Amino acid sequence: MLIIGIIIGLIVLVFLVAAHELGHAIVAKRNGVVVEEFGIGFPPRAWAKKLKNGVLFTVNWLPLGGFVRLQGESDDASKKGDYGNATFWQKTKILFAGVVVNWLIAVVLLTILALTGLPSGIPNQFTVPSDTTVITDPVKIGSLTAGYPAEKAGLQRGDKIISLAGEPIDTTAELIDISKANRGETVPVVYERNNQQATADVALRDADSATFGAALGQNQKTKSTWSAPIVGVVSTGQYTWLTVQGLGNLVSNFFGGLAGQLSTSEEGREKATDKLNEAGASVAGPVGILGVIFPAASEVGPSRVVFLAAIISLTLAVMNTLPIPSLDGGRWFVTALFRVIKKPLTKDIEERINGTGFMVLLGLILLVTIADVLKLF
Repeated sequence: MLIIGIIIGLIVLVFLVAAHELGHAIVAKRNGVVVEEFGIGFPPRAWAKKLKNGVLFTVNWLPLGGFVRLQGESDDASKKGDYGNATFWQKTKILFAGVVVNWLIAVVLLTILALTGLPSGIPNQFTVPSDTTVITDPVKIGSLTAGYPAEKAGLQRGDKIISLAGEPIDTTAELIDISKANRGETVPVVYERNNQQATADVALRDADSATFGAALGQNQKTKSTWSAPIVGVVSTGQYTWLTVQGLGNLVSNFFGGLAGQLSTSEEGREKATDKLNEAGASVAGPVGILGVIFPAASEVGPSRVVFLAAIISLTLAVMNTLPIPSLDGGRWFVTALFRVIKKPLTKDIEERINGTGFMVLLGLILLVTIADVLKLF
């Protein structure tokens, strides 16, 4: 399942990044800018073909996204067909086309899920009450505590709990209440594994908590019909705003944590460390996404993979609006800034700004990757 999850993750990431780059290419071509190459993955090159429209289409060995190469990409390029020769408005459309594509992909994916079953991922997730059916999955075991009743009874991660002590289980709260009501007793538990039901005897602990000894999970979905496109658009807006808030909290915790390390009090340094730990826990890089998140989502089912793809797509959209050099928003910000101060943005200055931003991003990716690897052990 791990290998399958990694493969699915790679396919999704390549698709989302390639779609982003395709947005740049299409809008650039429509605005008179020559598209020299459109690549799937990153070099070294594995295969290439010159298309009828003159674009070199390449498939590359590193399956981590894609890229588009435009003629005259520096802002001061001035030949016909150069990106640099385009107007400021044309450059704006080209730079943010990828953002729009990623946002639209999220809308489409969440609309499909609204039709088939959209996971309830946030409080007050938007629905149209008159066109909404709520689907609640059976209570499922997420993890087991070693040496506790559930594990001793032979239950496994992923088992669905049908009944306990003869009482049907519809929610996690019911299982907890029934466990407490029968604490200290040995009761039958009916569970489902691989689409087959079985029964086991579980000796519940005589305690006020952890009587069963398992982390429980339960997925809830909502289905719509005619309102699915509306749900898709509004839900994408909700998750976009949550992503913006999450990035804000990440930045606040990171820099607040760094500043707090200079505190003279031990309590202040401890709080600062907690902020840094919280910032680290809220970020996942390529290793975390491919090695942990996608395999876990794949185990839950296709709907969870589609949902994750939608969230990653709108995250790419949000990230690329930020004024960070080398990202789309950063390139636009630098171009706009030099127009405001009325100074020429030379190729050398632009390369230094974007190069510095790219190196900082690589450094952050490296740190996040190291943190992801450490989380695996």
